[in-house]
Formats: sequence, structure tokens, C-alpha cells
Amino acid sequence: MASYRITLLAGDGIGPEITAIAVKLLGRVAQQFNFQLDFDHQPVGGDAIEKFGEPLPASTLAACKASDAVLLAAIGAPKYDNLPRQQRPESGLLALRAGLDLFANLRPVAIVPALIDASSLRPEVISGVDLLVVRELTGGIYFGQPKGRVQLENGEERGFNTMTYSSSEVDRIAKVAFDLARQRRGVLCSVDKANVLDVSQLWRDRVNEMAGAYPDVNLSHMYVDNAAMQLVRQPRQFDVLLTSNLFGDILSDEAAMLTGSIGMLPSASLGSSGPGLFEPVHGSAPDIAGQDLANPLAMVLSAAMMLRIGLKQDAAAMALENAVSAVLEQGFRTGDLMADGCTKLACSAMGEELLGALA
Repeated sequence: MASYRITLLAGDGIGPEITAIAVKLLGRVAQQFNFQLDFDHQPVGGDAIEKFGEPLPASTLAACKASDAVLLAAIGAPKYDNLPRQQRPESGLLALRAGLDLFANLRPVAIVPALIDASSLRPEVISGVDLLVVRELTGGIYFGQPKGRVQLENGEERGFNTMTYSSSEVDRIAKVAFDLARQRRGVLCSVDKANVLDVSQLWRDRVNEMAGAYPDVNLSHMYVDNAAMQLVRQPRQFDVLLTSNLFGDILSDEAAMLTGSIGMLPSASLGSSGPGLFEPVHGSAPDIAGQDLANPLAMVLSAAMMLRIGLKQDAAAMALENAVSAVLEQGFRTGDLMADGCTKLACSAMGEELLGALA
């Protein structure tokens, strides 16, 4: 029997609630499909700050490196916003991505027919949308040096960050995007700001150079401001979107709302080797934490991505995805997805319905 070690990072806010549901469901499918999952709970974010005084303890990073996959729920809370930047929960997440060298972030966005009326866009605009955002995750303006804040001679304060990419950084994320486009519909749109930014000009040049090795992939380029507009104007035109770190952060959240709720979307962060990190796109939602109001579906779908991509357990992944589709088709909803004629469920009750759908 195959056995896998999974590091669980429940984190903050609603994280522990949705993690508990994911663990139950993973245990069920592991039993059904004859493999074993060994869970190792580790602190991260605010949880780690409270216990260790830092957002990513060395022991947590070591446990992640030693695992077959990492499943992260959510981090962050307003109470930590006044800490020095390097001590905040978000810095722990950046350090985790860098520590595992997770340079490729995959965010699938597909319209669930049962939820088509939950979107703020008209059904005829979003019907049939099925796209994938491929975001570079360990470079760009979030990691570039120099950065900081300085006091000027005239008494003003200036803040600055550096947006930088090397050709090798562009090449490795572009290869991921081209390979995925080849496996999908063969359409790749690279997003940049090459009309203004030197770093984007390099980005475009490297992507164009790689295109010669993929004659079966239809490559186009789009400026990020136009891409943001096109995502809400005609989202079906996109198959795979390739973006830098900053642009991908923004566009992937915009794309998420095509589905009607950011609480529905999973993601995977992958490196060249070692374990991948799987997490829902949404945040920690501290305003509803502990109230049994969270939507666990993105966490469950992230667990499915972990099974498929990280552990190569395709049948178990499909079982989780089918369970999510089944409960939605039956009209069960958490508060963020609620619509007329549907049955509103608490987070834990949604977990029970999902378990029932797996039976």
C-alpha cells in the first residue's frame, strides 16, 4: 500500500475549520482507494507567531521539505498588521514559497454550472469559462532587491521596491505554461507591460524565443491592463494565462470572481523538485472565524489538486471533485454561495454532506 506524508498548515482564522473537513475527506478517499496518508500538523503564520514568535519556524519548513505534499489553509489576521514586516504572517508565506523553491503557481478557474448564477457577470459571458493562470511565484517585485524605506534630506520619506527577473526565471515559468497549454487547448496568452517596463520587455523576448519549441501552441501577448479588462469582457478567449508575480496576484483574484466566490478556487504551487504546496485562493476570513460559517469547498478542491498533482492519485482526486459537484447540484450552499431555492449550510454541515457524497 502506498503511503504519503502530508504536512498540514492550518494557520489562522477559518484555517483550522476547513482543514478539519479536508482531513476527514482525505481519510475517506484514502481508505476507498487503498493508500495511506500520514498527517503532520505544523504551525505557520499567526499561529506560529503566537507559539514561536515568528511566522515560519525552522521546524515547520523542515517538516514541509520532508513531506510528500503540503496542504495550507490560510494565514493572517488584523492583529498582526502592526508588526515589523518580516514578522508578519505574510512574510512567513513568502519564506515558505522561497524555502521550497515553489516558483510556479497554478490557479484553475472553471465555471461550475450549478453556480453560474452566483457570478456578478451575466451567464452568457461566463458560461463555459475554463482557464488556468500560471503565475511566477518566487521572483519579481515581491522578492527584488533593493527595497525599503528611506528618509530624504528634504524630510520626506520614500518607499521603493525593485521589479526584476532573470532570463532563467522567465524561461522556467514559461516552460511550465507552454507544457500546460499543450495539455489543454493549445492557447497561451502571456501577460506583461512591455510597452513601459524593461523587465517586461525581457519577459516577452524570452517567451517569444521559447515559442519556437512549441509550434502546436498558439501564443499571444497582452498588456496587463487590457488583460484585466478582457477577463470580465470576454473570459472564454483565455485558456492558459502566463503572468509575473505581481500581475498574477491581481489577475488571478479577478479571475476567481468569475465563479461567483473566491471561496471556490484551489491553487497549487510547484517547484522543479520536492513537495508542492496546495492551498485555497481565499484568505483567513478572521471576521467569521470560529463561527462555523466558512466555505470549505476551495480547501477540499485544493486537497483534490494535491492528490492529483502531488501524489498522482487521480481517481481519489476525481472522487473529491465529484463530491463537491454533487452537493452543489443538490442545492446545498454556504452563505457566500447562497441563492434562492437553495439550502444554506454551516461549514461543518457542508463537510458532512461531502462525506455523504463520497459514500
